This record gives sequence, structure tokens and C-alpha cells, in this order.
Amino acid sequence: MYLSINNRFLNYHNILNRLILFGTVKIRTKSSIIKHVPVIHGGGNSLKNSDPQILDFSSNINPLGIPISVKKTIKKNLNTIQNYPDLDSSELVSSLKKYTHLEKSNLIVGNGAIEIIYNFCFAFLSEKKVLIPIPTFQEYETAAKLNNSKISYFRTFNLSKHVDLFISQIPKNGCVFICNPNNPTGKLLSKKHILKIIQRAQKLSSFVFVDECFIELVPESNESIISYVKKFDNLFVLRSLTKSFGFPGLRIGYAAASKEMVKILKKIKIPWSVNSLAQDAAKISLKDKSHLTKSKSVIKKELNYLINKIDKLDNFECYDSSTNFVLIKTIHNSTQLQKKLLKHKILIRDCKNFRGLNDHYFRIAVKSHKDNLKLVKALENVT
Repeated sequence: MYLSINNRFLNYHNILNRLILFGTVKIRTKSSIIKHVPVIHGGGNSLKNSDPQILDFSSNINPLGIPISVKKTIKKNLNTIQNYPDLDSSELVSSLKKYTHLEKSNLIVGNGAIEIIYNFCFAFLSEKKVLIPIPTFQEYETAAKLNNSKISYFRTFNLSKHVDLFISQIPKNGCVFICNPNNPTGKLLSKKHILKIIQRAQKLSSFVFVDECFIELVPESNESIISYVKKFDNLFVLRSLTKSFGFPGLRIGYAAASKEMVKILKKIKIPWSVNSLAQDAAKISLKDKSHLTKSKSVIKKELNYLINKIDKLDNFECYDSSTNFVLIKTIHNSTQLQKKLLKHKILIRDCKNFRGLNDHYFRIAVKSHKDNLKLVKALENVT
């Protein structure tokens, strides 16, 4: 009897091997995954690794870079990587409670803002209707599509001017994504307008996902609606510590939402997704308020400098921005322009893959005055 069963197993094993060998076993997955096309982002890490002299204007990071306090903390705590990180980022959440004036139960930490976007869509947007103003950050669309959401697009370079029409298109039992200030246009939507959107969406039983990853780098206003998660159970607010404090390589972000939403997201969150050094860096950053104050001062000054200088050049038109980057329209082909500027050791963000834009748009980050001078000079020499 044993030999008979064993022979059957061997025969089955041989047949399976032959099927794999001849390619007759098909690997199956969801159709949304098969259709999925990863987003191409800025940040020329491979270029900078091969040539450290390249100035990366494609990545929208704090122009002052990493706070000194964070660098010291990382060096001091290097040995902690031999241990598993805190599963719940408990100490960081306590720090965020003080920083945001919200309850711990309203906060969740992620391995960068991207992880939180994908977890949100997985948890709440399966086969839902979604409204996205374009052009904007592409990952909302990509993450929603992976969960078979049906997406409608609202084309505008300034949502403030068309907010009532936008509100009229909010779907029932769905979701609205808003990037504030918007990437790549740099436009800032007022708190008054966002609250109007939230209130209408609430009546329609729809979520409002507000991405505030750049709001802490806006020099002269405070249009954040993060405190309103205590009032609206359909509101979800995303933040990025890595952009505000200049360490994107560590990957850490957080979100604020109703206790019910946070509870659900904690259930699906990948264990240990936030490493210990990122948690330490984030905790120290939140205490270093002077770093953000100095950063805003630099951004205000250099943003004005870049827009004034580039607008005077032939063939370039800057869009007004409220934060640390500028969208620019040009008669040049954006891909060819990117290649020409690389010869000057400068990398810009080609914006042709943003939905709603084409190959005549690019984006630049605000950097130090010394670096900004080099960019302007390079643009002056473009033919």
C-alpha cells in the first residue's frame, strides 16, 4: 500500500515538473495587477551615484536637507538595527500626538507616505468610484486602480477657481483625492474650500483623502485641515516627515484619521514596516521646529528668485507656487531639455508622464541660492 501511494506521488511530481518545464502551468493573478504600470518618479539616485556632482532639482526635498540633530541621532543609534523595530512605532506616535494635538488613536505611521496611500486604497476603495483633480501625484490613481476603482478626472491647474464644479462631481460612496499644496503645480487650496468639499462628501458617504506632504514647506500660510479629523469621520490626512525634514532614504510618513479608519489600517499594516532608525529620526525631527522655520524662510526667498529669473527667459513660463517646487511650461521638448541640462550637471523632473500634462512641462525643486544660480545659468544657455 505504501509503495503504491509513493509511486503515485512520484508520478504526479514528474508530471508537474514536465508541465512547468514545457510552460503549461499558468501563473494567475488579478487583472488589475496585470494592467498595473508602476509610476516613474523624480529623484536621480542612480545618476547621483555615478556622478555625485549632479544637482538634483527633480526631487522636492527640504532645501536645507537633514537637521544636524537627526544625523547625530542616526550615528548614535546605529547599533539598534540588530534588534527588531518597535512594531507600533509607539514612541513616535506619542511624539506625533504632541506635534499634531491629536489622540494616538487618530494616528498611524507608515514606511513613507506611499505605503499609507496603498494601504488606504486596499482597505477602503475596492471597486469604488474615485474623483481625482489632474495634474497631480500619480500614485493615487495607480493605487486606486490596483483595487479596481473606477476613476474620474477633473482637469484644472487651479482647483480654487473651479471648486464648486468639482464638488458637483463628487461620487456617492466613493472617494476624492486632493493634494494640498498640489504636486506638480504648487497650488494651495484654502481651508475654507477643502472643508466645503469634505462636508459635501460626507453627505454622499464618500471619503476625502487630503495629501499634506508639502504643507509644512509652505512659507506664509497655514491651510492644514489635520485637526478636523476629530470632527469628520470621512477625512483622511497624509503627511511626510521625509520631505519636510529632508531624509527620503529612510522612508517615514504618517496619517491622521478617525479612530475607526486607523483601527482598520492597523489590521492590514505590514509588521515592522517602519525601521528603527526612521522612527528615531522622526522623533528628533519633530522636536526641531527651528529647522522648519529656517527652511520656510529659504523657500520664500529662493522661490521668488527662481520664478522672477526664469519668467524673464525666453521660452519658459513659471506657474505660481506656494511651496518648495515650481512647474514650468516650455516650448522645448521636456525630455530633450532634461538631457541638455544633464550636460550641465543638473537634473530636472520631466513632467510628461503626469496625467493632464505633456512633453512641454517640467518641474524644479527650490534649492540653495548657489544651486539655483547654476540652474538659471544653465537654462539661459539652452538653445
